[in-house]
Amino acid sequence: MSLYNFKKIAVVPTAKDFIDIMLSKTQRKTPTVVHKHYKITRIRSFYMRKVQFAQHNFHDRLTQILTEFPKLDEVHPFYADLMNVLYDKDHYKLALGQLNTARHLIDNVARDYVRLLKFGDSLYRCKQLKRAALGRMATIMRRQASNLTYLEQVRQHLARLPSIDPYTRTIIICGFPNVGKSSFINKITRAEVEVQPYAFTTKSLYVGHTDYKYLRWQVIDTPGILDHALEERNVIEMQAVTALAHLRACVLYFMDLSEQCGHTLEEQCNLFESIKPLFSNKPIIIVVNKTDIVKLEELSEEKRAVVKHIEDDPEFQILPMSTVTNEGVMEVKMEACEKLLSFRVDKKMRTKKVDSILNRLHVAMPKPRDSKARPPCIPETVQIKRLEQAAKRKRKLERDIEIEEGDDYVLNLKKHYTDIPENEREDIIPEIWEGHNIVDYIDADIFEKLEELEKEEELREATGMYVVPKIELDETMQEIQKLALQIRHKKAILKDEARINKQSKKPVVPRTSRAKAKDRSVSKLRKNMENLGVDMSETENANFTRTQSKGRSIGPVAKRARMDTGKSENMPVIRASTMSKPPRNEQGVKDLVMKKKLSKIAHRAISKKVAKMGLKGEADRFIGNKMPKHLFSGKRGVGKTDRR
Repeated sequence: MSLYNFKKIAVVPTAKDFIDIMLSKTQRKTPTVVHKHYKITRIRSFYMRKVQFAQHNFHDRLTQILTEFPKLDEVHPFYADLMNVLYDKDHYKLALGQLNTARHLIDNVARDYVRLLKFGDSLYRCKQLKRAALGRMATIMRRQASNLTYLEQVRQHLARLPSIDPYTRTIIICGFPNVGKSSFINKITRAEVEVQPYAFTTKSLYVGHTDYKYLRWQVIDTPGILDHALEERNVIEMQAVTALAHLRACVLYFMDLSEQCGHTLEEQCNLFESIKPLFSNKPIIIVVNKTDIVKLEELSEEKRAVVKHIEDDPEFQILPMSTVTNEGVMEVKMEACEKLLSFRVDKKMRTKKVDSILNRLHVAMPKPRDSKARPPCIPETVQIKRLEQAAKRKRKLERDIEIEEGDDYVLNLKKHYTDIPENEREDIIPEIWEGHNIVDYIDADIFEKLEELEKEEELREATGMYVVPKIELDETMQEIQKLALQIRHKKAILKDEARINKQSKKPVVPRTSRAKAKDRSVSKLRKNMENLGVDMSETENANFTRTQSKGRSIGPVAKRARMDTGKSENMPVIRASTMSKPPRNEQGVKDLVMKKKLSKIAHRAISKKVAKMGLKGEADRFIGNKMPKHLFSGKRGVGKTDRR
């Protein structure tokens, strides 16, 4: 882009963000402490500084916005017209003009209130004048909310525009929608333009670059143009018209002979006639696309008559092409580049600069004096030297050999190993590892030995050496296996139940399960255990009971379970006492020495918190400084700094 890099335009904030940024900056970058016992001159200067600083911030930011956005009178006519098509020139100028007016108003407000602050006779009045000044500045910016929003949208769209250089070598592709323009630019450049079988797939200008004769060429793909009046064309079509009108380029007008684009050949010719004025002083090539379907010679007489007047015109050149089979694609590109190159050279030759350069050059053309032939005379010494040089001709380079042999050439550097005998030059270079040649340690018969080993392995597999014997289990082992499987299954169920009970703090047992719980008994338990294979003969005399205190619910089973493990004459009654956890500071402590050591470490940690952080104890929550450091850095005003 020759004049502007639109991607470098800074983000335009909304009115609310704009005001917040400016006032926050004023608060951070100016002194914040003032007292009523200060001299009145010091109080005045304190508040005047705030007003002036805020005014400078507003002024600088608005100036940045106004300078970064392009001025339509200064940019290239192509960009001026393109921005008029996309954003409406009047609306754009009005938004920038109102921002400029707001900048002047803020400057006037600051000047007036600074003048009033010079006559402030108290801290209160100076403060009120400062508040009024900043409030009026904020009000002015709040009224620019719609303009700032509009300019931010323009900035985002400008950043997405392709970088088109209006002065470089350019090829413009135009025509009806869906005639193959985007397919062509994808073939000759690296631009990846979307190609679809419906109209107006390309909705904006796309730029690709290609090389020809060591020069960079700019190829522009325009949206499709429809054949109707200029006033009726939409924004998408007007972008193509703008590019055609203002860019000095070679124009490729695409036509679809197969009429698969949805427009007849007559409509395409009419469109060409209607936009022909835009092609004035530009080289034009008419590209007949989709020749893989219908060729120009295969057209009927009626359709050929429609194209006849364009064929007969010597000003226009018709080239056939097919983007599907790539037939004629490179010919169209080369012809367009050649035409534009010769056109630009002719234009430059007509300027005054060429005359000034040609005036400096003088080519002498000697005229014959008589009819005598005067061939060039070469001295004998020079001829002898030339013959000697031809005899001492330079050795043939590798590049010369490559050109001579062509595709059969193979680079062989070993032929230059003159110190090695010729019969040994093609030998494989030995691989050396830690000073030893690896080949010396390779067994020459290794492949034969490997084959013998493989045969032995096959014999072993055939005889069934590696087959795992099947172990047949007797009845007792099968019963043990079944029992083990049942036990594992029961263990998994118990684990799941324990996990669920742990997760739910207050499990609520439904009524159905409570009813089922009443059916439990010692006989059922004994029966289930005997089914599992456990001998329960010793427990026949034992009575299993559960004691429960009346009027008071027993808490969690792990804490308050009490069991009577039998009231028989032989067995004593054993009561499990309430299970309680040890204190937290004694958990995991092995001995008394370790306990004392841990208490010392805890005391030291708590005292550190109390001393440094000002906490009441280890349970006190630390609340940091609520005033951020950045709000109070660089605020030193008049006077000493030892108080801070």
